Amino acid sequence: MPDSTKPQKILDALQQLLEEKSIQHISVSEIASKAGIGKGSIYYYFPSKDAIVDALIVRSYERPLQTAKNLSSQTNISSFTRMAMLFQACRNSSAIFLKQKHGSAASAEDLAFLHQKYLNYLVSELKPALTEIISQGIDCGEIHFDHPAALAEIALIVLAVKLDNSLVPSTPEETEETLKGLISLLEKGTGVPAGTLDYLSLIE
Repeated sequence: MPDSTKPQKILDALQQLLEEKSIQHISVSEIASKAGIGKGSIYYYFPSKDAIVDALIVRSYERPLQTAKNLSSQTNISSFTRMAMLFQACRNSSAIFLKQKHGSAASAEDLAFLHQKYLNYLVSELKPALTEIISQGIDCGEIHFDHPAALAEIALIVLAVKLDNSLVPSTPEETEETLKGLISLLEKGTGVPAGTLDYLSLIE
């Protein structure tokens, strides 16, 4: 029977190594050695180093994203409130990413690589939940918009990029202004009253 603790040991090992060197200089053998397991065991759980990186990203941001995904089933809460809560989960996830990234010894190239994986994971994981929330708002007449999936993707891309603050570095004031603009567009585009989505929940 597979040892259920080994995958976590492998992820722990990669996380520790990322604090010491760039990802391109980390080998599967080093990960195995750091984890205290044989190299062959690595490939039993993960097909490649890239897959280990993906799994580490999933583990790092699983908690805030799971909270967000659970919101789609809580129909007793208004769509607007759930959207704001999901946006807050997005901010929390970005804060975790930034904190871990600043403690990393990775090069600028490696950080860009990790950043791309993070953004892809964040948007792909949250999009179905936000789409469902928007669709529920449309069904009950709270939201007026014909393309819920597109709206969800646009909102999440803007949020992820601005809150992460790596791809387009901005001052806190510039970030706040962009988020105000996003919320205003969302409110006007969906036909809801101004102030329905509180942008302040996105700002630390």
